[in-house]
Amino acid sequence: MKNNKITIDRLTALWALNESGLGGFLHVFNTPFTGLIVGGIAILLISLIAYYAENKWQAILKALVIVLIIKMAVSPYSPFGAYVAVSFQAVFGALLFSKFSWRGFAIIILGLVTFLESALQKLLILTIVYGTELWEAVNIYGIWVQKKLNFISETSTTSFLIAIYLLVYGICGILVGVFIKNIIKIISEKKEVDFHLDLVTNDSETKVGKVSFRAKVIWVWLLTVAIIVLAFSFFGGTLFGWQKAVYILLRSFLILMLWYLVLGPLLLKLVRKYLNKKESQYKEDITNAMDLFPYFRQILSYTWKETKHLKGITRFKYFIANSISNCIHFKVPSE
Repeated sequence: MKNNKITIDRLTALWALNESGLGGFLHVFNTPFTGLIVGGIAILLISLIAYYAENKWQAILKALVIVLIIKMAVSPYSPFGAYVAVSFQAVFGALLFSKFSWRGFAIIILGLVTFLESALQKLLILTIVYGTELWEAVNIYGIWVQKKLNFISETSTTSFLIAIYLLVYGICGILVGVFIKNIIKIISEKKEVDFHLDLVTNDSETKVGKVSFRAKVIWVWLLTVAIIVLAFSFFGGTLFGWQKAVYILLRSFLILMLWYLVLGPLLLKLVRKYLNKKESQYKEDITNAMDLFPYFRQILSYTWKETKHLKGITRFKYFIANSISNCIHFKVPSE
């Protein structure tokens, strides 16, 4: 028999560790694809909670609240969009698994839809910040490149790039869904025995130098504006010119200031107000989850070394499956 309560608590703690970005997963997967990997791991943990839970809707939503409260405490500067992304994954997963079995195509649909939502969210933000002028600039570059290559297509560069972008995200979502099904199969077939590990006591946390989120936003904004300005100034001809480039610069700056100084903080304040009300209700669960973080980090490190004899995707698959299994069955020294 599955010890559902402990298992779901451990999976919730892993999900919180994944989302808060404290060591663990982010340190192991320090790659340009961190966002996709973290999103995929979140979907995997949501699927596992659904697999072990009797009341899937209630279990996933409770785990979501705990994860968001820990995220708020550990990463207080996380933007509002991060809370939206996590919440969408959880709510859609809870809805999907409460209506359908976790088997079949439910996990694949979850991966596909959540990945496409992430891609569409990014495109929507770009359009809001830079307006349709961004896509006009992309088309200008596209026409310039086509002329250089003596190739003229009726399909706009914008349509082509967006289609490719969504297609890549959609395929990744499907592949993640298939991958998650394999992981759950490996975990479910493992014997349920206590996992023991001699842990190293170390009060000092390993710090990883990371550029702050706001610094990244500034650099991305400057780079994007520069690309648009160049497009209109040098390739736009008499139809556009530097006046429109200045307009885009001012427009995007004002929208970003409105978001980061007014709308973003207001929405974030409302989210935190709601989570603060829930904190007392789940105080014990939150404390227990955060107490597991140091153990989980060392288990992840141990499991990574344990799978060194494997290569490529096989190592990645068994590292994820064995890490989750070890965390679920880990015997805490005080227990």
